[in-house]
Amino acid sequence: MGVSIFEKIDRSLGPLGAISHFGHHYFSYPILEGEIGPYMQFNGKKVLNWSLNNYLGLSNHPEVRAADADAVSQFGLSYPMGSRMMSANSHYHERFEADLADFSGYEDAFLMNFGYQGIMSVIETLVDHRDVIVFDSDSHACLIDGIRLHKAKGGAYYKYNHNDMASLDLNLKRATKLSAQNGGGILVITEGVFGMTGQVGKLDEIVAMKERYDFKLLVDDAHGFGVMGKTGRGTPEHFGVQDQVDIYFATFTKAMSAMGAFVGASSKVVKFLRYNVRSQIYAKALPMGYVLGGIKRLELIRENPQFRERLWYIAKKLQNGLIAEGFNLETTNTHVTPVYFNQNFTQNEVGNMIIDLRENLNIFCSVVIYPVVAKGVVMLRLIPTCMHTEEDVEYTINAFKQIREKLSQGEYNYEIPLKSEIYSNI
Repeated sequence: MGVSIFEKIDRSLGPLGAISHFGHHYFSYPILEGEIGPYMQFNGKKVLNWSLNNYLGLSNHPEVRAADADAVSQFGLSYPMGSRMMSANSHYHERFEADLADFSGYEDAFLMNFGYQGIMSVIETLVDHRDVIVFDSDSHACLIDGIRLHKAKGGAYYKYNHNDMASLDLNLKRATKLSAQNGGGILVITEGVFGMTGQVGKLDEIVAMKERYDFKLLVDDAHGFGVMGKTGRGTPEHFGVQDQVDIYFATFTKAMSAMGAFVGASSKVVKFLRYNVRSQIYAKALPMGYVLGGIKRLELIRENPQFRERLWYIAKKLQNGLIAEGFNLETTNTHVTPVYFNQNFTQNEVGNMIIDLRENLNIFCSVVIYPVVAKGVVMLRLIPTCMHTEEDVEYTINAFKQIREKLSQGEYNYEIPLKSEIYSNI
């Protein structure tokens, strides 16, 4: 007699689900309410929020809200119906793609419904079993899952150490040998901005390797689009290598504060993707509200460099202030601000520190633990936006000094309170 596939659920909920018995709605799946911005409601009180990717403050910009509302009023939530290939293409979808291509510096662009699904599908479509992928070890889960699809087709891949060009060189040698044997090509994958650590991918050094190796470069710039570069065109613009990045991918969920994504490339590559990306061919088209709202958001990014300048001002104010107080931000060189506490904390200490931050100091930020970071390390990830103020920065730095002192004195080393003692809304 067989074993039920559900029996494993009784044994384990997985590494993240292990804390669900006391952490649901607090440490995991928290509910933030109110207008999107630096201050929102959590667990019945107002908190200073450093956990939203609303980088340029577009989520509640009046012109954005009006464009979103007008689009929904005119088209509803259903239009267009069906997949774009069969029945749901529109002049607005094609205009948005043309605008995105022009802004990002590519011949053409293709709209995707989602970032996670989109990049997985692009990877799966571009490579076959003869091709070899070489990717950065810190790549986001969506990239890893795209590589898994490649593996499922019998494709090979090599992982190079994060931002380590010597390691990339070694693995390109391996990939070159294997791809020659297979009769395939090489795809190098990296992120423009690594969203957890805040580091930029070394795009300038990677493209320089094209002099020695024959490969195509795919950059996932979810956190760089609209933010990095002189005009916000992304990390390739930041490095001046737009013409050397062969496939450019970005989502609308960060700087544009929306849903969806796009891929930019040559007209030939985009045409191939348009007719071969299964997750788009067989899926409903991006609703008109996101298309017209996206057009407005991109227009505002083009015409308002002060949004980006304000973001960078707040980010530098926050980071320089934390560093001056002795906090460890490791190697971030973007707006993403990880604060590392490097000692062997107990689960109780981590939990009680977060409870203190949220309940007593009224600060909401993301907490990151193993396996995302090394064992014994806790990262508090702060996401500055152009909507934050200098007062927000100063208050947060002082609050972090308080929790660091409590940690050093062992004041958080007690049993985590029961749900009923910290949850005011349950």
